[in-house]
Amino acid sequence: MSLEKQIMDQMKAAMKSKDAVALQALRAVKSAILLAKTETGVQAELTEEQELKIVQKQVKQRKDSADVFIKQNRQDLADPELEELAILEQFLPEALSEEEVEKIVIAVIEKTGASGMKDMGKVMGLVSKELAGQADGKTISSIVKKNLM
Repeated sequence: MSLEKQIMDQMKAAMKSKDAVALQALRAVKSAILLAKTETGVQAELTEEQELKIVQKQVKQRKDSADVFIKQNRQDLADPELEELAILEQFLPEALSEEEVEKIVIAVIEKTGASGMKDMGKVMGLVSKELAGQADGKTISSIVKKNLM
């Protein structure tokens, strides 16, 4: 089942249960998917990878917003963002631990022969492609930096 279908099913369930927070989060993702479909002018189907990137972007937006609100001592605004975040994360693949990410980073560094910070972009690209959706960019970046120094 495609991610878009799963989101539609969840939207229907949220409407029936009158879950406003879930409905808002799911509508935002559905809107982003529709926007991506129509950007090319032709309403083409998105690949699973493209749909996953859209959900990741929505999750990142929620995390960033919640962080800003928490730093400003506005828990009342952070709570809805965190609730939406929890709903959207169910559509992402299982996240890897930092140790698992580090193993993959080390393997890529050895495979490419990367030797310093000048090779960071090459390593980041390969690792990001391999881990698509299983780790966020900040985590990958910090681990790559640590291992290339």
